[in-house]
Amino acid sequence: MLQEFDPVIKEHVRRITRDDMHVYYLGHTIQNELILLLAHEIKSEIIKKVKQAKYFSVILDCTPVTSHQEQMSLILRYINVSSTCVSIEESYLGFLNVDETTGKRLFDITQDELKSLDLDIDDVRGQGYDNGSNVKGKHQGVQKRFLDINPRAFYTPCGCHSLNLALCDMANTCIKGRDFFGIIQRIYTIFANSSKRWQILKNNVKGLTVKPLSITPWESRVESVKAIRFQISDIREALLQVAESDNDSLIQSQAKSLATNDLGDFEFLVAIVLWFEILYAVNLVSKKLQSSDMLIDIAIKEVKGLISFFEEFRETGLSKAINDAKEIAVEMDVDPVFVQKRVIRRKRQFDENPIDNDVSLSAEESFKINYFLYIVDQAIGSLKTRFEQYTEYENIFGFLFSCAELKSYDDKSLKLSCSKLEVALKNGERSDIDANELFVELRLLNHFLPSENMSPVDVLTFLKQRDCFPNALIAYRVLLTIPVTVASAERSFSKLKLLKSYLR
Repeated sequence: MLQEFDPVIKEHVRRITRDDMHVYYLGHTIQNELILLLAHEIKSEIIKKVKQAKYFSVILDCTPVTSHQEQMSLILRYINVSSTCVSIEESYLGFLNVDETTGKRLFDITQDELKSLDLDIDDVRGQGYDNGSNVKGKHQGVQKRFLDINPRAFYTPCGCHSLNLALCDMANTCIKGRDFFGIIQRIYTIFANSSKRWQILKNNVKGLTVKPLSITPWESRVESVKAIRFQISDIREALLQVAESDNDSLIQSQAKSLATNDLGDFEFLVAIVLWFEILYAVNLVSKKLQSSDMLIDIAIKEVKGLISFFEEFRETGLSKAINDAKEIAVEMDVDPVFVQKRVIRRKRQFDENPIDNDVSLSAEESFKINYFLYIVDQAIGSLKTRFEQYTEYENIFGFLFSCAELKSYDDKSLKLSCSKLEVALKNGERSDIDANELFVELRLLNHFLPSENMSPVDVLTFLKQRDCFPNALIAYRVLLTIPVTVASAERSFSKLKLLKSYLR
């Protein structure tokens, strides 16, 4: 099969079949040895680049494989300065077998691996993990153990994972939110559990296919919601056909209930419009953050933009969603009003005072207060809490985020910022930079930089070409080394799933 796509292999096989050679190199032992030699050569080249960059970040993530063995992916993020234009690279170095997932054990394995690669742990300037307590923990986590040895190893929780947890907070703390996603999953289950019912769905829905809810990446649930949001009328018709034609009375009852009580409820129509807008906005930011060369300053802007979106959405989102839901309701012949539900009251005992402090709310007001404002306020609060580390980075590195930002600082503010950075990059009596020298270099640099606004990567390329601003060069290299997500580690797991199958 290989010879069909590779002319070198094709020539090799031809010579074997003609007995022109007797050394085949096709045995599994030799093939594995060749793979290991190639891997060693690639790893050596990566380590050479890391040592040339000097500063690097460690990105870790774990997953169990088919053989029930926990594997930890090791990724290094560094600045490639070997070419004229500098670039940010995140290089995969291998999977490490993990026999215990405690913070201490994961740190010991990582430390031993760095030593075997001849990399100095004192050169680590960033750590990127998910939000698990064994790595994130402030007392026993991997990040704390790194900081005990090297206080300059800035820890950044994975931005995508933090967005995912923010969505979990929104949905799981609201009963109506949990019920909404339960309905979305039930719609998929009704059709997916039978080929006959799936055919009914295909006959009615010609566009997007209904999808199950994603278990881990919550922002991916936008695809499940989207399929129903824009085809709700067709899906309702398919459910009604299932209710009429299916032989199982339980399925008939469930399909009819979904079609009439859930999809025929104006409150559900408003909710699906709201959740699509929310999930779409979060998913858009999450996709941007997953880039391997994502910079911390851009990540901060994206998260601030998302918080601003929710603050504006809080004021105008519900009214727009109601208008969109009314258009859907007219198409589906559903009454576009919120149904007032009976309030269940607790029986008052004979010795209780007859004081009724309950405020009577209309159905629409109740939806706004107990559902819409609840999830939006939860989103704003959760985003600010989970990304508070970004505020610290902005305080330390903010003056380096752009050329325009740097030029906006007066001498007093610039000197103060340089002093803050020197303290942040200090380990004992040693510091990566000298604040006074950095101040002089940046003040001089303002006169040399072009008039157009430049990103930190552009500024670092400019500095590398001049090679006369040593402290500024170090400051920008450290800034660009800080990781934003662990997406590179997740991608390595995707490749592992393809390579390490059950038979292997």
